Amino acid sequence: MDLRASAVTLLSTTTVKLDADADTTLYTVPTGKVCILSHAVLVVGADASTSDISIGANGTETDFVVATDLQHLDAANDMGILQPIPAVELLKLEAYAAGTVIEAKVTNQAGGATNTLLLFGTLYDA
Repeated sequence: MDLRASAVTLLSTTTVKLDADADTTLYTVPTGKVCILSHAVLVVGADASTSDISIGANGTETDFVVATDLQHLDAANDMGILQPIPAVELLKLEAYAAGTVIEAKVTNQAGGATNTLLLFGTLYDA
């Protein structure tokens, strides 16, 4: 396994609807690569202050960012960084194997349909 990682880069830009509970595919890890997510930036198109969002591998959608309340994103073009940041401990990341589908899961929907999620991470050879 070649662990020489590339720089953190923009992996995808995806429209995520915050007006319905649903999963949205954000990125599929390419063949022969491993992906370590760094963070995501969510830019809302309307008040999303009562929506929740999580990010992770298909099936769980919470192993990178657990369900997060978007309470401070209450106007169009507000944005926030979604990143696992525990209060006191080590920042634990996930490594996703080739073919892993990474999704966002919206619950408690109360936003608009035109929100942009930018996903950042590092790819390296498996």
